[in-house]
Amino acid sequence: MPLMYSQRLQKGSPLMFGAIVAALLANAAQAQSSSDTDAGSGADSGIQTSVFGHLPDGRQVDVYQFTNANGIELRVTNYGGIILSLKTPNVDGEFEDIALGFDSLEAYLSDEYRQANPYFGAIIGRYGNRIANGQFSLDGESYSLATNDGSNHLHGGDQGFDKVLWQAEPFENEAGSGLVLRYTSEDGEEGYPGRLETEVTYTLTDNDELVVDYQAVTDKATPINLTQHSYFNLKGEGSDTILDHQLMINAPEFTPVNDSLIPTGEIRSVDGTPFDFTQATTIGERIDQENEQLGFGGGYDHNFVLARDNASADELVLAAKVWEPESGRMVEITTTEPAIQFYSGNFLNGDLTGKQGQAYGHRSGFALETQHYPDSPNQEAFPSTILEPGDTYRSRTVYRFSAQQNMGS
Repeated sequence: MPLMYSQRLQKGSPLMFGAIVAALLANAAQAQSSSDTDAGSGADSGIQTSVFGHLPDGRQVDVYQFTNANGIELRVTNYGGIILSLKTPNVDGEFEDIALGFDSLEAYLSDEYRQANPYFGAIIGRYGNRIANGQFSLDGESYSLATNDGSNHLHGGDQGFDKVLWQAEPFENEAGSGLVLRYTSEDGEEGYPGRLETEVTYTLTDNDELVVDYQAVTDKATPINLTQHSYFNLKGEGSDTILDHQLMINAPEFTPVNDSLIPTGEIRSVDGTPFDFTQATTIGERIDQENEQLGFGGGYDHNFVLARDNASADELVLAAKVWEPESGRMVEITTTEPAIQFYSGNFLNGDLTGKQGQAYGHRSGFALETQHYPDSPNQEAFPSTILEPGDTYRSRTVYRFSAQQNMGS
């Protein structure tokens, strides 16, 4: 079965940063502050570094703040690679934080957060989305994973990539500034085979883009499906629901699920269904319709199969656009991935309080997670997610932010 870009074959290509990235990291070393203050490396560099807190075992967790030429501000922590905040302007040039999350490390470590498990802003791995019954077979061996979502495995397990401390290196280059995050998942971690060396790079560009690049190698065949799990509310985090946001998803098909949100194996046309977002549609317009699939998800929590047409495996294609009419803010998502999960914040219920002291109520944020299909290790008809030794996993997703009076074409 042909592999998509995120499993593009590069025989004999080990995970390395090369001369270009080495140069970037050398420059970054001058930018990174060794103090515990917010002074960072100074206003001119666009990078500031501060201490976010300490894990129970004493390891220090840091925050990296990046500001582009147009004033967009991104804050990321090396705990879980979490995007803590993302401030973008509305049509009047007023900046607000549009990413759901918390102000303190303690909030991300709290029992309340872990029980609710919304994965605000985190890197998800080894396998984003669900694997049925926490089991799969590979090369004649059976593997058992944590069942942390009812009877299924979700987002990498009990201690997925969202709950580990990544090695972080900030950088600056001609495109903008950002952060290289690296983590090695040892053979057997969370039940997965192979020692997986992973690198995720966030770049905030002066073109108002957040570019997320994923790369990994393994010494044993293993499933991999990395994604980014930010929740957005384009009116500003802590605002009311996202039901008035207009959404376009460039997907003629989706993968229906059973009552535990595992794909049935069918790839179904969106035509004539509440899942047709091929033309911009208000999120709330059909979300409460009587529909078996909406009932299973409590709203939208489904994998959409993107229209890649004749695009090459490493070519970015439009995945989705979201526009909010009050602020005029818009985010446009392009990706090399074959699919995108649209989640309408159905399980947010007001129990978690965000950065402005506002409870995150039902459907107060949405997530659009670029990905391969859920449960692919158990479904031969789906694009493969198996990374082999000697190959390099690569994937790219770009979020472009703007503000305008209408959604446009």
